[in-house]
Amino acid sequence: MTIPRPRSPRPALVAALAAATVLLAGCTQLEPPNAVTPQGGDIRSLYVFVFTIAVVVFVFVEALIVFTVLRYRRKPTDTGLPAQIHGNNKLEVIWTAIPAIIVLVMFVFSYSTLDRVNAISPSPDIRIRAVAAQFQWTFEYLSPDGQTVLFEQLAPEMTIPAGKTVHLTLRSKDVIHAFYVPQFLFKRDVVPGRENNFDFSVDAKDAGQTFRGQCAELCGVYHGSMVFAVKAVTPDEYASWLKTQVDNAAKTPAPQPSGAAGGPNLDLEAKNTAYDKASLEAPADAAFTITFKNDDPAVTHNVEIKDATGASVFRGEIFQGVDSRVYPVPALKAGTYTYNCTVHPNMTGTLTVR
Repeated sequence: MTIPRPRSPRPALVAALAAATVLLAGCTQLEPPNAVTPQGGDIRSLYVFVFTIAVVVFVFVEALIVFTVLRYRRKPTDTGLPAQIHGNNKLEVIWTAIPAIIVLVMFVFSYSTLDRVNAISPSPDIRIRAVAAQFQWTFEYLSPDGQTVLFEQLAPEMTIPAGKTVHLTLRSKDVIHAFYVPQFLFKRDVVPGRENNFDFSVDAKDAGQTFRGQCAELCGVYHGSMVFAVKAVTPDEYASWLKTQVDNAAKTPAPQPSGAAGGPNLDLEAKNTAYDKASLEAPADAAFTITFKNDDPAVTHNVEIKDATGASVFRGEIFQGVDSRVYPVPALKAGTYTYNCTVHPNMTGTLTVR
C-alpha cells in the first residue's frame, strides 16, 4: 500500500518562524522601567537575567523543534515507519539535570537579590511613616529614633533627600493598600494591624526629579484617586525644607482675620471625587465664606485656594464625608485663583475675585 504524501509543512513552518521573529523583536519592549534606586537596580538586573535565560531556552527549544520537523519529515519515498527507539538513559539524565541546574542558579540569584532588597539599615538617614486610608496617603516625618512625629505631609507629595537612606514604615487605618512607585520596581502591601517597612534611597543623580506613585491594591470605589508622588531633592534643599516644615508645625495657628467669617457665602459640594462647580466668584478685598459639603462617604476632601503662582493663600480643614464645614476665607485681591482638594489634586476649579 502506498502511503499518501502529506501536505507540505512549509507554510506552517514559515508562519511559526515569523511569529517567533515578531516575539523576539518585541522583547526589548518588555524591559521594566529604569530603576532610580539601588534596590530597584538589583530587581531590574534579576529580571533581565531571568528573562535572558527564558529567551535562550525558548530559542533553543524552538530550534530543536524546527530541526526535527525538517530533518525527520516524511519523504515521498517513505513507505513505512522508521525504526522506533524507546528509552535513552543518557538523554533523560541530561534533560533532567540541565533544567534542575538552571532552576538552582535562578534560585541563588533570586535569594541574593531579595536579601539585598529587604536589608534594613540600623541607622537610616531619614525615617518616614506612610499612613494609608481610604482614599489618601499621609506621610509622617519621624525623629531619628522613630518615636516622635515631627510633622505630617499630606499626599500628593513625599519629599526625600536624594542619595540618603530612607526607612519607610507602612501603616493602614482601614483595609489593605499597597505602596508602589514604578521607578522603584518595588511594591509592598500596607496591611491593617501590621507595620511593614523597607529601606530605599534615590540615586543622587536623580535629585530634582518627581516620581509618580499609587496604591496598587484595590481598596474601594475611589482606589484610582489614591495617588502620590515622591519628590527627590538635594540634601541641602531637603535640610532647608525640613527646617521650614518643623518650624511651621511648631507654630501656634494664627487667628482668623477680623471679620473673616462675614461677607457673602459660596456653596460647594464634593461628590464622586469631583466638585459640583467648576467656577466660583467672590468679591475683591472682602472676606467671604465657603460652605463645603463632602458627599463622599469615608473619603476625605477639603478646599485649598492658590494664586496664579501656585502659592496657597487658603487651606481648609481636611475632613471625612459625609459631613460639611464652613470655611472663613480672608480677603483676597482681585484676580483669578484656582481651588482644589489637597488630597485629590484632580479635583479643581477656578475662583474669580473681582
